[in-house]
Amino acid sequence: MDIIIDKSKTLKEVQNEFQKRFPFLKIEFYETDHSPGEGSNKANTLNTALSIEEAQKKEVSGTIKINGLMKVADLERAFAETFCLPAQVFRRSGQLWLQTTTTDNWTLAEQNHKAMEKHEQMEADEIDPLDFKELE
Repeated sequence: MDIIIDKSKTLKEVQNEFQKRFPFLKIEFYETDHSPGEGSNKANTLNTALSIEEAQKKEVSGTIKINGLMKVADLERAFAETFCLPAQVFRRSGQLWLQTTTTDNWTLAEQNHKAMEKHEQMEADEIDPLDFKELE
């Protein structure tokens, strides 16, 4: 399933569609770009009520097709090139969201799968075995 992104969508709509497709990932948008391998500063996070058109640094038009075979770096670059909009993908790790700075060469499907495995392992570790005691 592809997600089609155009400039009329709000950042929140993009985030929601993205997370429906990749439930263990999220995407955030920023005022300033980050270099490859670097993270984005939380203080520069854009308001998600803005449309892509409103958030753009300059008016650029186009669409982005997102699917599981797309690499994180390619998605972030597509937002920068198509909409002049810096983006950062995050992967869930327990209760934390990690910027995928060192794994930008992974596909979205690989990122999501890795996070899902981690989530399932953490859930399994939290299940306490029943405490069986002898009854007198």
